[in-house]
Amino acid sequence: MSISVLRTNDNSWWVGTVGGYARVDTTAVTTAELVQERAAIAAAAESAASPLSEDLTVVSPVTAPCRIVAQMTNFVSHVRDVGDDPDSVPLTFFRKSSGSITGPYGDVVRPAHVGLLDYEVEIGLVFGRDMPVGSVITSDNLGDYVGGLVVTNDVSARDVQLLKTQFYEAKSYPTFTPVGPVLVLLDSDELKRLSDLRLRLWVNGELRQDMTAADMIYPPLEALWELTRFQRMNSGDLLLTGTPVGTALSAPPRPVRAIASLLPTTLKWNLFFKGQRKNSKYLRAGDVIESTIGTDDGVIQLGRQRLVVRDAG
Repeated sequence: MSISVLRTNDNSWWVGTVGGYARVDTTAVTTAELVQERAAIAAAAESAASPLSEDLTVVSPVTAPCRIVAQMTNFVSHVRDVGDDPDSVPLTFFRKSSGSITGPYGDVVRPAHVGLLDYEVEIGLVFGRDMPVGSVITSDNLGDYVGGLVVTNDVSARDVQLLKTQFYEAKSYPTFTPVGPVLVLLDSDELKRLSDLRLRLWVNGELRQDMTAADMIYPPLEALWELTRFQRMNSGDLLLTGTPVGTALSAPPRPVRAIASLLPTTLKWNLFFKGQRKNSKYLRAGDVIESTIGTDDGVIQLGRQRLVVRDAG
């Protein structure tokens, strides 16, 4: 049975129950430490609960510093939307700074030089144990490595990402990785239902993204097979698993792309960004972003984020 754990700004950990929240009796400060406290978490799940004090603020259940690795274009619908063939897309990773982690409620801050701010709701895998390079990951032990799941938003500065081909900078500004509200710990049977999880994102009440993880090209087992060839992941680290169709960024029609390929590089990008600046789906100050992930039957629920975009300064 899944257990939902949240963290508050006094660095306390809480387990959600029918009656509210019960504090976990632990000295854990980091997520890496917390996921080792299964007995204390289980005890909290069985104890008396009450509503959270209004003096407390829910913060990210994934603590920084940690490693953040992300999968690129990992949903069939997203790959087709950007004009590529899902059958030819390799399993590709990039890194984000953990300084971009923020909580599930609050602000996403747009830097002054960023004009094309985009959203990507994603399932985050939180590692429950160290995964040294060369680890053997199987369907039988996958649950040992995946300690829990979280809602994440891979906020992206598209003008930086595309013009500079710089994923790390474009996705690592402060507040560009909202996480939470809860870390959901799953048993092995529940983890097998990951493909049933539905990712949804709204902007100002308009549903922009709505797809289940069955649309993934490379699910977690395949991703970890590849990742362990070259990248160590430690307990408490975070893997973002890609986003479905519905982001603000979308590829032009194929004939337009064919013509654009004949243009000089500078002219091509100038025309592209001119068109993108007319796209009303990019985020602006005051926009409200809400995200949820869960199964349609309600058995597994990762919670709901609510964020407001504001300009820096």
